[in-house]
This record gives sequence, C-alpha cells and structure tokens, in this order.
Amino acid sequence: MLALRTNRSKRSQEKEVFVEGTEGIKQLIEARWEITRILFREGVTLSNWGESVLERFTSAKQFEVAPELFSELSEKENPSEFIVTAKIQNHSLTALHSLKKPKPFYLLFDRPSDLGNFGSLLRSADAFQVDAVFVLGHSIDVYDPKVIRASLGSVFHTTIIFVESLSQLETFLSLEKKRCGLQVVGSDSEGKHSLQNQNLLSPILIILGNEAKGMSVHLQSLCDMIVNIPMFGVVNSLNVSCAGSILLWEVTKNLGRNIKV
Repeated sequence: MLALRTNRSKRSQEKEVFVEGTEGIKQLIEARWEITRILFREGVTLSNWGESVLERFTSAKQFEVAPELFSELSEKENPSEFIVTAKIQNHSLTALHSLKKPKPFYLLFDRPSDLGNFGSLLRSADAFQVDAVFVLGHSIDVYDPKVIRASLGSVFHTTIIFVESLSQLETFLSLEKKRCGLQVVGSDSEGKHSLQNQNLLSPILIILGNEAKGMSVHLQSLCDMIVNIPMFGVVNSLNVSCAGSILLWEVTKNLGRNIKV
C-alpha cells in the first residue's frame, strides 16, 4: 500500500491507484472504478456512508488496521475513514477514434511537469466537458495522489490517453481531420492569433505546452493555428492550468452545451 502511494513504478507495475479522502473515494465509486482494497482504522466507528461502502464492495479486500499503521500509510494529518486502491482504467487512441464522435472536444498536454497544474486542469476538463485528455512525452504520473487531490477526483471521470509517439498522434489527427474536420489549436504567449479575435469551435483539439518549455517545435507544426491570450497586466503569461481553463471555456461556451449557471 505504501509503495502504491509513493512509488510511480509500483503503480505502473500493479496498474493500481492509491486513493484517500472522502471526496476522491466518492468520485472513484461514482466513476465505477474497480476497488481492490479498503483499509479502515481499528476501533474507529464508521459513518453510515462508510458502513455502506463496506457493504457494497464485498469483493474488495477489506482490512481493519491499527491506527498507527493507518496514519503511517496516510498522507493526511487528519486521516479520513478509508484508504482504498483501485484498478486503473486504460484508454487508447484507436478506441477513441472508433467512437466516431461527431464534434469531439480534445485536450493535449505536452510533457506536463507539475502535479498540481495537471490536477487543476483535469477539474477544468471535467467542468467544460472535454471528451478526452491526451498526455504526450515524459511527464508526471497522472495517478499520483497529489494529482487526485488537486483534481478533486475528476481524474476518475476523465478519459486520459497516453500518446506513445508523435507519429501515433499524427496518424490519429490525420484520421480525425478526414472524419470530422478536426481543428488543432495550440496556445502560446507568442501565438500569432489573439484569442480575443477567434471563435473556437468543435471539432477541436487544444494543445497546451510544457510549463517551462512550451510546445515542442514538432507540435507547433501540427497546429492549424496558435493563439495567445491577451494580457493587460505587468506579467506576460498565465499559469498553464489557468490558460488551459480559459481556452476550454471558450470552446464550451461556443458549443452550446448544457452549461449550469
């Protein structure tokens, strides 16, 4: 359990994720991920919700552990009722293409390097109804507990696809352009097109660059357009999760989807 919390290689090898905190676990359950283990503290009375979780997931291994061990496994100063593990759900570009969404809304993050940024961006992707989030290149572990917390569990509702190579991405983009006229829009503070003058519409793929290095030259060459977000203050760029959220909202606003106000 401790290795699943702290060790990326262990999570990859076991294909399992470590989750604690009531909200994260509730979202995990709502998203119907397969729970494999449930840990709770010896001698601590569970809430009605906690009792219902144990009753519902009898197929998961359930362990009542000493409070000291539970605290050692937990990252929280005040541990919640449960620590759980669950099987990671895998998605592929091929399967996504076969769904043939008429007006897909995709987001690609190039070599994300900050756990909090990625988790925050997943919250925005969920809020603005992105169909899939692509991760390209060497990056953070998207199932790190810090990402799960920053995403408030939205990671479990997100179709995350790891793009193995630029050639694989190029093939996918070519197929989607032919199928539905997919537009590829990159974001950069030096982009030639101001977002203020654009009307971003699906079918679309939004590309966000690495926090420090921006988009790779190769990715830039795949873009139909690179936009900048107009800045009126003394700084010349936004945090990538903030910039990404603005772009995602622009697309969702124009989609006319069921936006809650």
